[in-house]
Amino acid sequence: MGIGELDREAHVPEGRPEGNGATAPPRTLAEALRARGDEGLAALLRARPDLLSPVPNDLTQLATRAGTRGSVVRALERLDRFALQTAEALAVAPDPAPYPVLLALLTGDEGDAEIEAALPGAVALLREQALVWGEDDRLRLVRTARELLAPSPQHPSPTGLGPTVAEATSGMSPGRVQELLAAAGLPATHDPVSAVAALTELFTHRTRMGALLDTAPPEALAVLDRLVWGPPYGEVTADPAPPVRWLRDRGLLLPVSPRTMVLPREVALHLRGGRVHRHPEPVPPRPAVLREYRPQVVDSAAAGQAYAALATVEELLKSWDRGGPPVLRAGGLAVRDLKRTAAALDVTEPVAAFWLELCHGAGLLASDGEADERYAPTPAYDDWLDLPPAERWARLVTAWLTATRTSGLVGGQDARGRTLSALGPDLDRAPAPEVRHRVLTLLAALPPGSAADPGTVLARLAWERPLRSAGAAAAAGPGGGRAASGAPQEPGGRQQGPYGSGGHGAPPYGSHGPAGHGPGGPAPDLRARIARWTLEEAELLGITGRGALSTPARALLNLPLAEAADPAGHAGEVELSVAAERAAELLAPLLPEPVDHVLLQADLTAVAPGPLLRPLADALAVLADVESKGGATVYRFTPGSVRRALDTGRTASDLHDFLAAHSRTPVPQPLAYLIDDVARKHGHLRVGAASAYVRCDDDTLLGEILADRRSASLRLRRLAPTVLAAQADPAALLDGLRAMGYAPAAESAEGDVLITRADAYRTPARTAPVPVPDGPPAPDATLLGAAVRAIRAGDRAATAVRKEPAAPAVAGALPRTSAAETLATVQAAALTGSAVWIGYVNAEGAASQRVIAPVRVEGGFVTGYDHTADEVRTYPLHRITGVAELADDQV
Repeated sequence: MGIGELDREAHVPEGRPEGNGATAPPRTLAEALRARGDEGLAALLRARPDLLSPVPNDLTQLATRAGTRGSVVRALERLDRFALQTAEALAVAPDPAPYPVLLALLTGDEGDAEIEAALPGAVALLREQALVWGEDDRLRLVRTARELLAPSPQHPSPTGLGPTVAEATSGMSPGRVQELLAAAGLPATHDPVSAVAALTELFTHRTRMGALLDTAPPEALAVLDRLVWGPPYGEVTADPAPPVRWLRDRGLLLPVSPRTMVLPREVALHLRGGRVHRHPEPVPPRPAVLREYRPQVVDSAAAGQAYAALATVEELLKSWDRGGPPVLRAGGLAVRDLKRTAAALDVTEPVAAFWLELCHGAGLLASDGEADERYAPTPAYDDWLDLPPAERWARLVTAWLTATRTSGLVGGQDARGRTLSALGPDLDRAPAPEVRHRVLTLLAALPPGSAADPGTVLARLAWERPLRSAGAAAAAGPGGGRAASGAPQEPGGRQQGPYGSGGHGAPPYGSHGPAGHGPGGPAPDLRARIARWTLEEAELLGITGRGALSTPARALLNLPLAEAADPAGHAGEVELSVAAERAAELLAPLLPEPVDHVLLQADLTAVAPGPLLRPLADALAVLADVESKGGATVYRFTPGSVRRALDTGRTASDLHDFLAAHSRTPVPQPLAYLIDDVARKHGHLRVGAASAYVRCDDDTLLGEILADRRSASLRLRRLAPTVLAAQADPAALLDGLRAMGYAPAAESAEGDVLITRADAYRTPARTAPVPVPDGPPAPDATLLGAAVRAIRAGDRAATAVRKEPAAPAVAGALPRTSAAETLATVQAAALTGSAVWIGYVNAEGAASQRVIAPVRVEGGFVTGYDHTADEVRTYPLHRITGVAELADDQV
């Protein structure tokens, strides 16, 4: 948009007094904004925070910025479907459009009570966001929005309408226009302008237009019927069929190129019964209830799933205690490592990717930053383990709610065709937090215990943000179909438009919606995909139980806990951490209490009848292997697991005492024998560093090892009757002897047995990934108040009326007075308490105009209240270029 185009909407005529917009209709968008109160300006800045970066100097600059393409596109993105349909109707209406004309375009000839009830709210919303301005008798759509939404050959309108008769005939010869008049039964005119006006009047007159169509052949009406809802363009051959010729000769189809015809807008509106949209949607669809459960059942199911989520996270990170898989050179986790993780957790790969991204987003998992970079738990994981289970759950869920990393994208491809990997780059999607919160809020709007139909939830989201949710559908237009015989069509019968097959063309904002996202931007259905993932992930985390929102989740979202929850009825804006604490308090009684005992069985297994206390679980995980998980975890004791416990420094008697203290059943004899047998052999062989050696007091045992063919790879040789040397390192020698069935112990250089503790590998301190913001942050009340005051002050200074100078001055130039005149004028203003207009040049050489009320003039400085900055300031007199008094009605 050029300066001349902006002038009409943003320029304020010099000398127009403040407040005239309140009594006379506004002539510009700036005047309309000037007529608003402070609350109205604050509402605009709250709805469109991009207008605050930086804070505009005055209302003219605010209006100019509100009309820029980028800002208008962002505002259109956030409109609901009916508000957008209202803006689309204004884009095809006359400019300006009276309110009744707009209403008729939306309701049509038959009327619609729902549209009549909803339209005032939609117009008010568009006015609030400065997309529409003017009184009801002269509604104007901001020029940039009209350019984006109005039909054009390059960008078909979402309404499916084509150009007007005047636009379609702009390049037509005068003789051809007169031929159209004659064919339509109209008298000839003296000029093309009046001829086009006569043709337009015919097409917009209900009775006369109906009479003309009554004479049309049935085949011609069939052609119009297939073009009426769009796309309005179609290809024709050099010798079109008779029905098409009949329509072309009377201007019901107009040529836009030698082989392309278009249905004029006026004709389409007549055939539609005056309605712009085929399916107006003034009322948002409501999420439907799929199933109903008792709230207690939902809470119990959600609590069980929440506990399973905690167990899954612990199992995942515990398996990486010694260091996880390596980091790919391009970042992220290799596909084979994701498959191994999924197999270890017994889940699908997308679910495994979700748990990995959740741990990463919560700051529990990161790369270690070493040269041979690997993934490992962070120190924050140990702090997380020390929290009660309910608080651990709240920590995970709050991280999920605010994260912009989207695990559902894993396995897909970016704009360059590269596969997106778990924990890798390019997984951030800014709308994710807002979509998650909105989906859960919609679930909260249902009666407690009600599971929503996912399809209706997606339909509601698509209604609330149609340009973001269904960019592809919006681009496709509102309908259409195959043309009838003789209608403009392409080979095969499919209707053809000037922009490719189907005639849908591209949406007016590019292939990815109005944000104009380039490579790597969100796909048209991104919000719908995130919504589907949200429903699945909420169930995995225990936010929902059996598809219904749980009571702790309602508290986490800061929603009321009453029977009939209102999605807009927040219990008061509080910090997310406070809401998380409340949710944890509600979840804690629902989680199973940890137990301090197991049930030992004769088959060398132990059954944990519930979740174990952490010290008991950690000790038992060393002494036994997990065989199965579920409501009751089954542990199995093996020689290898017992040896693992002995390697930590425990003795056989320690293990016997431990099992006896924590088992509700007697220690089975086979288990006691297993412990004693492994302990008797444990440490009988000693392995040290030679590169490695084996020593044993029993030389017969060493001879047995030497004779065993399985020891050949260790390359052993006897150094002494009780010592064998090996060329393998100590770790490989230990593993080799254990694979042969022995139980060697490692020893230090001093000959002491080395005790291996279950110490975990941790990364250096890491911070959780920061979410990517979805546009500028929402301003708080303090910033809004300060911004409104600054804009008002700057506008008063910019629109103040000055007295005419004695000598003519250049328009827009700073006032010029001598030093003596400047000093005398500001001193007089300080005595009388009046305001003056000054020109000022700061130390950097930047010039500005200000309105100040001087209160003190001394020492070469003037101190006064600066209306432009809305504060008291001091200015050096030598930097004031000149001063002028304000007009009497401005004092």
